[in-house]
Amino acid sequence: MPAYDDLQNASVLITGGGSGIGAALTEGFVEQGAKVAFIDYKAEPSEALVERLAPRAAHRPLFLEADLRDIAALRDAAKQAAKAHGPVTVLVNNAALDDRHDIADVDEAYWERNLAINLRPQFFAAQAVAEGMKASGGGAIVNFTSTSYMLNIGEMPAYTTAKAGIVGLTKGLAGKLGLDNIRVNAIAPGWVMTERQKELWVTEKSLGDMIGRQCLKEPIQPADMVGPCLFLASDAARMITAQVLIADGGLL
Repeated sequence: MPAYDDLQNASVLITGGGSGIGAALTEGFVEQGAKVAFIDYKAEPSEALVERLAPRAAHRPLFLEADLRDIAALRDAAKQAAKAHGPVTVLVNNAALDDRHDIADVDEAYWERNLAINLRPQFFAAQAVAEGMKASGGGAIVNFTSTSYMLNIGEMPAYTTAKAGIVGLTKGLAGKLGLDNIRVNAIAPGWVMTERQKELWVTEKSLGDMIGRQCLKEPIQPADMVGPCLFLASDAARMITAQVLIADGGLL
């Protein structure tokens, strides 16, 4: 990856940073020399990630255990990150849960729980770090949405609603926080081959069909999201805000 000098020693907070795309992002920012804190609710893989990265890290990554549905816990985690590393100047809202669900099976509790994971924390994480970013002279927020809401996928309507909402949230936050030199952008991945995806949904046929629709004929890996995220978080993108970067291999 290119080295972004402004990310060295930057205080970075990543949600869902213990596995999948999030773990790749945590590693990517650690390799930039950033002070990385990440929130996850799964302790075992998160602690293992810290131990794997620590020997070569300029700053040992900080794992903060919290359930993002608990806004008080989210706010507390953000405070812990700022206390350990200084005011957060890069926030990556990555956490998500793309469970499949049939329309007929969704009740009010499921709907609220889904959005409480996939949409609500992105706003409250931004709220939790905004004042620190303002005091620091600016910052960058990168929200992860998904191409799924653009593709008329019918197997997860609550999830795709949340992912569409993230685009609106990104633009609304960018319009307000730009006055304080805080940039807000989003990344929309295609079908990324995380361990979760491979365990639950990837088959030889489904993957072949997806790659057949991509301009770039290979599977998308979690590490492929790192470069776009580092770029949007860095000063290299200093005049880019309120945008959605699609990283789907050129899906047709």
